[in-house]
This record gives sequence, structure tokens and C-alpha cells, in this order.
Amino acid sequence: MSSALSALTDLFPHPIVQAPMAGGPSGPQLAAAVSEAGGLGFLAAGYKTADGMYQEIKQVRGLTGRPFGVNVFMPQPEHAESGTVDLYAQQLAGEATWYETELGDPECGGDDGYDVKLAVLLDDPVPVVSFHFGVPTREIVDSLHRVGSHVLVTVTTVEEALAVRRAGADAVIAQGVEAGGHQGAHRDRPENDGAGIGVLSLVAQVHEAVDLPVIAAGGIMRGSQIAAVLAAGASAAQLGTAFLATAESGAHALHKQALTDPLFPHTELTRAFSGRPARGLVNRFLREHGRYAPAAYPEVHHLTSPLRKAAAKAGDPQGMALWAGQGHRMARALPAAELVDVLAAELDAARTALSAPGPAGHGQAGHGQAGHGQAGGERR
Repeated sequence: MSSALSALTDLFPHPIVQAPMAGGPSGPQLAAAVSEAGGLGFLAAGYKTADGMYQEIKQVRGLTGRPFGVNVFMPQPEHAESGTVDLYAQQLAGEATWYETELGDPECGGDDGYDVKLAVLLDDPVPVVSFHFGVPTREIVDSLHRVGSHVLVTVTTVEEALAVRRAGADAVIAQGVEAGGHQGAHRDRPENDGAGIGVLSLVAQVHEAVDLPVIAAGGIMRGSQIAAVLAAGASAAQLGTAFLATAESGAHALHKQALTDPLFPHTELTRAFSGRPARGLVNRFLREHGRYAPAAYPEVHHLTSPLRKAAAKAGDPQGMALWAGQGHRMARALPAAELVDVLAAELDAARTALSAPGPAGHGQAGHGQAGHGQAGGERR
């Protein structure tokens, strides 16, 4: 594991990974700023065309020479019960009338251009490729390795982590239930709704079960929390909501404001906007429609897309998908590079405190995670 860990973590001086947030937040400016500051910036290819993804890759390369990653959504099997999407469309008819728009076509593409995006990434490789909503085949992983890309896969259970190891990937992203946006479970099982594992427990379990580097994700907003997941066995931390409020984030201004708005104090996992469990700020749309939304991704995502866009255009956050992790109230509206620096300094202070002699420290700071032992001194 040490060689695999070193090969990956040598790409970024600080153990800080910017989560790839699909739908606009994780664009070239954010990814480049994070990478330039010593973290690992990520583009989100989800919901983009292959050419759109390629154009963003070129933009990042024009902004930084540092390593960065691209995240790809795995194709989703059809599992929606017949008629459930139509019933949900009827439930949403009033929303369409209110926002003066039409509902979207639920059948406008289920594989997110997976094969074409892979072809682009194999033809013009990037340093890191990650996968969400499943694990790629061994053949795909091997092909990415042959062109020099590191491969990461999101997991939400130990069983999924074992599948990632069998596929030959380089590391797992252990996503706790605290995480904002879509849960990356490899199979969407409605009977498991609400049964997610917290990030600290998940990291510890995955760390003991697989001999792969673990990147922790879920509700992490401060350097002290990064220190905690490193102590639990992670090699780095992935932060999404923390970067959502930065100047370089492509998130809608209303979304950024809502993160710390007292009107939105809580988050919930919901299928209301996409048909798959995703954590967002509780607003009117989530409250009124969450209980009726079927397990039908990406059909529901496409169905509600015009509603979400119309709500944003109307300046109404109550109809938007305000994805956010449980730590959203701790968001800081800083430039991305400055946020990386602050997080690194906080991490350094936390590890210093943990390593100090006495009851609080016990000399175990970070458990000696290779490759990132001096996070605070090198500069995310």
C-alpha cells in the first residue's frame, strides 16, 4: 500500500481534495485554484457532454500546471417501477404551472455519455479519474492506468470498497452519510434509505478491510476534522460544501447564501430532485415532494431540471436543489486558495496539539500518514 499511497499523495502537497460537485460548482476556476494552492482540484463531468468536459479540461490546463482530476458518473441500471415517474410528474404539475415552465423529459439519457467521456480521457489523459455511483470494470481501470491516470472510486460501505480493490483502482473515497449532494452507493436500494454510515466509522472500517489509500468525505469543513479522519486511517480528506461558498465556485449565488442562512438550518437526504438519495438544505420543494419521489435516477433528475432552473431564474431558493453537507453552517466565503491555506494551517495546529505530551495528545497525531505528514507547513 505504501507505494500506491505515495504515488497518489505525491500529486498534491496537502491532504485536501476538492470534491467534484456536478451541476456547475466544480468548474475550471475552482479546480485550478485548489490545485495551484497545493490541494487536488476536481472537475465534475456529470451532466456535461463529452465535449463540454474536454473544453473544461483544456481550461484547467491553461490555468495551472498542477495535477487535477475529473469525475465521471457510472451508467445507472433501469430499476424504476412502471408508472412511478409518471405519477411523480403528476405530483409536480403544480410546480410547472407556478414556475411557468414544462417538466423535463425523464428519458433523455441514462448513461451520461459514459463511453464517449472515457474515450476522451483515454485519448487525452488527466492525472486522476474518479467514478461515482459504481465501480468500473477491471478492463477500464487497466486502460486508464496504461495512459498514466490514477483511478479513485467512491464507496459507502466496506463491501463496495472490496469491489473497488478487486477492480484494481488506486484508492477509495469513503463517503459518509454526512456528505452533501448524491450518495455514491454502487446500487440504489430504497430499503437502505437512512441507513448510511458516518465518515469516521466508515473510514476506520474501510482502512482495516482493504489495502488501499482511503480519502475521507462527508461533512468536513475544518482542518481539525481533516486531522480526525487522518487519525482514523484516511490519507486525505475530500471537501465539497466547504468549497461551495468560495469565489471560484460556480454555484448559484442563492445556493451560496443559503448555506449560512438561518432560514435553512437543516439538511436531509432526499429523492425529491433526482430520484436518488442526495443531501440538501431542507426547503419547500424537499418538504412537499420528498415523500412522493420514486427511486428513479436519472429520470427524476431530468424531470425536475426545468423546475430547478426556473426557480433559480426567479430568485426562489425554495424550489432549488440546495445540495449541502451537514457542516454547511461552517462554510466560509473565501477565495479557494485562501481556504486551502486556512485548512492547512488548522490541520497543522490540530496535529501539533495531538502530538503534544499530556492527556490530550498521547503523541499519536495523524498516525503517521505517509505522504502528508507535514500538511500545514507546505502551504489547501
